[in-house]
Amino acid sequence: MEKYDVIVVGAGASGLLTALTLSKHGKKVLVLEKMHDVGGNCNSYTVDGYQVDTGPHAITHLAEGPLRRLMDNYFDYQPVFENYGHYYVRTEDRFLKVPSTIRDFVTFDVFPRLDRLAITQSITKALTLSSFGFDLSKQSVYESLPANLSKETYEFVDAISYFLSGRSMHETSAQRVLAGSSFVRDSVTQEQFEEFIKEEKVPRPESILQSVLSSNVHTSLYSRINNVSSLGRLAKNKVHLSQGYPRKGLKSLLNAILYSLPSSVEIRTGCKVERILTKDGKAYGVEADTIYESDLVVYTGFASSLPSLMDDLPSSYLELLDGVVHSKSLTVWLGLDRVMDEFNYMGSEIWFKDTPYWAMPISNYDASLAPKDKQLVGFAFFLDENEDVKKGIKNAYETIYSAIPSIQDRVEMNHDQLLVPEKAAVTIDGQFADIRSPVKNLYIAGTDTDRRSMGVTRAAYSVIELLKVLNEDGNLH
Repeated sequence: MEKYDVIVVGAGASGLLTALTLSKHGKKVLVLEKMHDVGGNCNSYTVDGYQVDTGPHAITHLAEGPLRRLMDNYFDYQPVFENYGHYYVRTEDRFLKVPSTIRDFVTFDVFPRLDRLAITQSITKALTLSSFGFDLSKQSVYESLPANLSKETYEFVDAISYFLSGRSMHETSAQRVLAGSSFVRDSVTQEQFEEFIKEEKVPRPESILQSVLSSNVHTSLYSRINNVSSLGRLAKNKVHLSQGYPRKGLKSLLNAILYSLPSSVEIRTGCKVERILTKDGKAYGVEADTIYESDLVVYTGFASSLPSLMDDLPSSYLELLDGVVHSKSLTVWLGLDRVMDEFNYMGSEIWFKDTPYWAMPISNYDASLAPKDKQLVGFAFFLDENEDVKKGIKNAYETIYSAIPSIQDRVEMNHDQLLVPEKAAVTIDGQFADIRSPVKNLYIAGTDTDRRSMGVTRAAYSVIELLKVLNEDGNLH
């Protein structure tokens, strides 16, 4: 029986980034994926000549964030990112930028002037508390707001909360909104990253990255974090400068990961893991189509599914996993027979009336994603836990056609996607799994192990934390 250094369960973004990083540290890695395609929510495919992503994506923290650290240090090929642009608000008769500075909030006349002033004061207070180290992760957005705001203001804040966490303003933390608006930035400098993974036991004259990965180090290796204070950022916030959309679509990011994998990584698709094998409290492999043994197992599926894969997990851990909250999303992709003036912008828009949506005309970044002279727009909605799916889809189309009546006659392709955008939603009471499991040599990575950011960025955060923990446990080098 062939033995591996690491078995990675799951070939989504978290699993593939795990395989890439650990293989570059000399590990022989086997990746097992139950589906026949890899990438999970980080992928694209073609529908009637239009290339759709698995949900609309904005890749955040590109200047000095976790994905930048992984790309600079482990990728052999790097995707090209187009500047994301701006966030906009669409109303029945208005189309304007989402406010992100004091000036923006004061002049944002979508809701009453007194509401604008009150919200600005609330944001300033929250930023001040955050700057002094107060934990706002358990304080809801609603609790952070002043009382007696207008219905329109509450609807707007609720829509923003849904698209930052998948939950309402009553369940979304104030900290998530601050971070999601880039007023508070969870960056990872190169120095911090090297500190996470340096090898203490064997001192070297150069960093472990320089000695092992020198051929993969990008020219921006020693870029420095922007040290503008949070409060200063409120006055002049450059949110869009660190966000991007990958040219050629989301699959170009997936392909960059796959092309960077060395020959020491083996991927097997259509191979569902039935059991994680343990002995004397220690993981030693998995059972899938056959038995695979390894020194380490990294699980990147839904952490809440772990109890179905193994016995004898502590009751306290089972209780934690039972507290993981999931959200459902619906993405409606519309292929339009021509480029519409209503979508003549770079970025995305929010409709916050009745049924909120987040829309993004991705073919504006790359015209090849749609047939010649046509346009592709994705509309993302969040569904309530018990909402009937057919009813949710019907409401979504009615909302789109109500918000932009002229679009209905332009649609020549429509495609619906039902997704779980994050393996754990960031809520006030929702739980997240730890990188370390209660079982020795079994680790967890993915968007249910880290609360920061969303999507691919959060997956990258989890992989960096995994590298740090493996190093601390003596399992990285």
